[in-house]
Amino acid sequence: MNKVVLIGNMGDFAKVTEFSNGAKVARFQLATHLGVETKWYRMFAWGNIAQFIERFGSKGKQIVVTGRMVERTYVTKEGVTKKVEEVEVRHVVGM
Repeated sequence: MNKVVLIGNMGDFAKVTEFSNGAKVARFQLATHLGVETKWYRMFAWGNIAQFIERFGSKGKQIVVTGRMVERTYVTKEGVTKKVEEVEVRHVVGM
């Protein structure tokens, strides 16, 4: 099973991309706190969840997200292959 539940604060406004077919993806970072330790997670959401985050999300906004860990690779402008882990948001609640 691949399930993630996080409570944290948005690091900034989401960067939303709209595709030619009308689909949207929202990308943002989420900071979680345990005592004095802060951990940052890369997040992304599609469709209605992306629209919700675009409309109601803001820097510092505390949210609860449920989703799954996803690993992807991409190639930089310099031709270097990078690997990143992100959370695909399936459900979000503003606090």
